[in-house]
Amino acid sequence: MSTQRYSVTPHPIDTLLAWVKSGEIAIPEIQRPFVWEATKVRNLLDSLFQGYPVGYLIAWRNPTVKLKDGTSAAGKRILIDGQQRVTALMAALLGREVLTKEYATVRIRIAFHPQENRFEVTNPAIAKDAEWIPDVAEVFAPSASIFQLVSGYCAKNPQISQDAIFASIERLRKIINNHVGIIELADDLDIETVTEIFIRVNSAGASLSQADFAMSKIAVNETYGGNLLRKAIDYFCHLAVAPEFLPRIEKADTEFAESEFLPQMRWLKDVNDDLYDPTYTDMLRVAFTSEFGRGKLQDLVALLSGRNFVTKQYEEAIAEASFGRLKQGILAFVKKAHFDRITMIIRSAGFVTSDLIGGRNAVNFAYILYLRGRAESMHPDDIERLVRRWYAMSVLRGRYSGNPETTFDFDIRQIETRGLAAYAASVIENEAPDSFWTGMLPQIMDTSSARSPYFLCFKAAQAKLGDKGFLSRDITVRDLLLNRSDVHHVYPKKHLKDGLGLPRGRYNQIANFVLAQSEINIGIGAKPPEVYFAELAEQANGGTKKYGGIDNLPELEENLRVSCLPAAMLAGEIPAYDDFLEQRRRRMALRIKEWFDTL
Repeated sequence: MSTQRYSVTPHPIDTLLAWVKSGEIAIPEIQRPFVWEATKVRNLLDSLFQGYPVGYLIAWRNPTVKLKDGTSAAGKRILIDGQQRVTALMAALLGREVLTKEYATVRIRIAFHPQENRFEVTNPAIAKDAEWIPDVAEVFAPSASIFQLVSGYCAKNPQISQDAIFASIERLRKIINNHVGIIELADDLDIETVTEIFIRVNSAGASLSQADFAMSKIAVNETYGGNLLRKAIDYFCHLAVAPEFLPRIEKADTEFAESEFLPQMRWLKDVNDDLYDPTYTDMLRVAFTSEFGRGKLQDLVALLSGRNFVTKQYEEAIAEASFGRLKQGILAFVKKAHFDRITMIIRSAGFVTSDLIGGRNAVNFAYILYLRGRAESMHPDDIERLVRRWYAMSVLRGRYSGNPETTFDFDIRQIETRGLAAYAASVIENEAPDSFWTGMLPQIMDTSSARSPYFLCFKAAQAKLGDKGFLSRDITVRDLLLNRSDVHHVYPKKHLKDGLGLPRGRYNQIANFVLAQSEINIGIGAKPPEVYFAELAEQANGGTKKYGGIDNLPELEENLRVSCLPAAMLAGEIPAYDDFLEQRRRRMALRIKEWFDTL
């Protein structure tokens, strides 16, 4: 016989908003990017106006923990489903500003037409139209008088019945009396069960993640400074993307400005580097994994709740210690010396722009390794070499592209047991043996994705090794990546598509790509390789310079070598396209190995 582990209670929206304002329910999303479009906010208000259901909210109290005096206490509610809906209501009805995905602060204004009883997102035309109330927040302001609202509206629209407008606006005001069901999970549920519920609730969409769950858990805690810690995480992410956000924090959040966190983050105001702009998920992963030696964020929620993994009980001392450790992990993450060093290490491997960074999780674990190396007092040069090689290996092997949490957890536990240097050396040796470079890598480079990790690493290799751009005498691949470059098809696209009838997936093979200056790419155009390579041979023997500035054979052959192209093509030995791709994949793989060996 199953036991119901939750209760369902209807509450007026007015009560719900009061709980949010008082902190009874934690809605950290209010100060993090709001992802709904304004039209969804409009539709939500219309549903409430029509008396339609708007779904349940799901809340969970902190699990019961043992206090120092032996008593137990349930904490505040965490809203684990419904954050965006509640934020939308606060934005539209209370006039609260929200942060967009671009970290811009905006007011979402929803207009109401009391004659037609309909809502629209306010635009300049509506704002000027006397038939509309341009912002429903005016109707819900504490100081609002319905008599003055109706009188003012009817003065602008004298032909309209005051009684009809009064009835319409009164009906609008009453939507805050509508009830929303709150499903409250039992406070004695363990973390694993709540996590399972959380995952099932959100399986149909991408509204929340494990990191959101953790952020909610952090936000509700004031005893150990979780509320400030949550802001530190959010604000760092904002500032990394938009440094101009700093004065707003200093002016609008004096409590945080006076905390120990903001001085550690002020350096971001002068930074325009976007090589690694972390999200709050990235920050939590790095801080938690490096500090706690675990990789699963559900374990972070458990520890912050005071979970004793041995006794399965919740203890206040564990919650207190866990908040302290997470705080140290976050402070280590945001420290300028650390952040500068990890970005420098990644860049020194040849990943000179954010375009060369595929998934962030490989960077996240590289940062974890850097922090662990410092904790183990490794020599700085040894840390840099280890992190560079691990990062390159993990990108090439897609180590964190599948289930990153599981792999994070496995790797960090092995590091805890075996030590960083020993474990990293064994993994790299196993993941990148000689057979990988000569056998596996050429095979998996059979792809048309310019965003594939193999092409990203090839470009990083060329940048690190100082290679010149295709047919460039002076311009390096690094110059091209940092400024502007074209991806040139060695066997031109038009030639393969129109001449040989090949589909996109065939002519766009990464083994057919080289980085070139725009003028060189344009100059070659759609000429078949047998034509323009013959012209290049003439150019290298005193002929007219048609493509780039190389005017001698040794320099041209060297340029082709670093571009992984056979010099025999200059002598008219133009392989069939499929043979060319196979040869070039092998050459590119060896060039990548040459790069890896220098890291």
